[in-house]
Amino acid sequence: MNKQVPFFNYPHNFITNEDRFIATFKDIGTRGAFIMQKDLSNFECKIASYCGCKYALGVANATDGLQMGLMAGGVKRGDEIIICSHTMIATASSVYFAGAVPVPVEVGKDHLIDPVSIESAITEKTKAILPTQLNGRTADMDAIFRIAEKYNLDVYEDAAQALGSKYKGKNAGTFGKAACVSFYPAKILGCLGDGGIVLTNDEDIYKKLLLLRDHGRDINGDVLMWGLNSRLDNLQAAFLNFQFENYQSIIDRRRKIATIYQDRLEHIEEIVLPPSPNSDSDHYDVYQNYEIEAENRDELKKFLSNRGVGTIIQWGGKAVHHFTQLGFKCSLPYTDLLFKKLLLIPLNLSLTDNDVHYVCDCIIDFYRQ
Repeated sequence: MNKQVPFFNYPHNFITNEDRFIATFKDIGTRGAFIMQKDLSNFECKIASYCGCKYALGVANATDGLQMGLMAGGVKRGDEIIICSHTMIATASSVYFAGAVPVPVEVGKDHLIDPVSIESAITEKTKAILPTQLNGRTADMDAIFRIAEKYNLDVYEDAAQALGSKYKGKNAGTFGKAACVSFYPAKILGCLGDGGIVLTNDEDIYKKLLLLRDHGRDINGDVLMWGLNSRLDNLQAAFLNFQFENYQSIIDRRRKIATIYQDRLEHIEEIVLPPSPNSDSDHYDVYQNYEIEAENRDELKKFLSNRGVGTIIQWGGKAVHHFTQLGFKCSLPYTDLLFKKLLLIPLNLSLTDNDVHYVCDCIIDFYRQ
């Protein structure tokens, strides 16, 4: 009889922490502390301290956060921002609604933005490079900053999937002028709805972000600029506060699951695995996702489904440049080839070791047929 191993078990987090969630809800409700209260400011301080940056600002979602970070950083209409095509459309839409033009480039073999492709896409309109720190791994920021310095470009980060990920000891989200992190329920640290945070070390950007997230209003209620309505609900911040207490143990568990996958599947010639947790001292990966490259990907996905294993083809199988209806016309052949192979297999806290071994057994069985 097949086991059932869903790709993500949404009720699991609530069921596991039900008493804490209910107690937190009662506390917030009793205090009437719903918008811009101490729970939010406490959470912002914790995240800033954890990441090693000066400022963290809770917002309604990471997409808004990235857009506001770009706006506060001085991005202007017509500026071109280079992004990796292997990212959620949200990265591109944040650039677009900040008034700039998203320019997708090739993904590298590490599934992150390809530095060579960045340099070839630079024009006189290029304002910034915006790497996505994908699947819980931080890009080669040394290479990116060499290019940025050579062409006098700014750097921003989409770190939606990378809270706790590091490159050479420095946390994702702290390299550029501003960055976003997501607390969508399926993220490593997830709330019970949408949520996000903006990170920055720039005081001027932080002051603009304070205005941008709250209709352009200052603490006296005076409207000083056009703004958005994008505040992290105090209730969600309180939920995140108590979950964050165990964040390192959450990362440790995800890295253990990745290690099991590595040990069991590395000998299969038909698949390419992500870097293992201890493969490279420059990177500390937190494994938001476990994305493999698989020969006969669609057949493998169907086989796993028949065995009760849930999988996902990220972004519905489309890179950003595939959305030609949005005006993208670039040719990115390596990304096109890669997107025929990419598959996410389960990696979340609801998995037991037996579940992980079952997924491995199924993949091994498929390629032994």
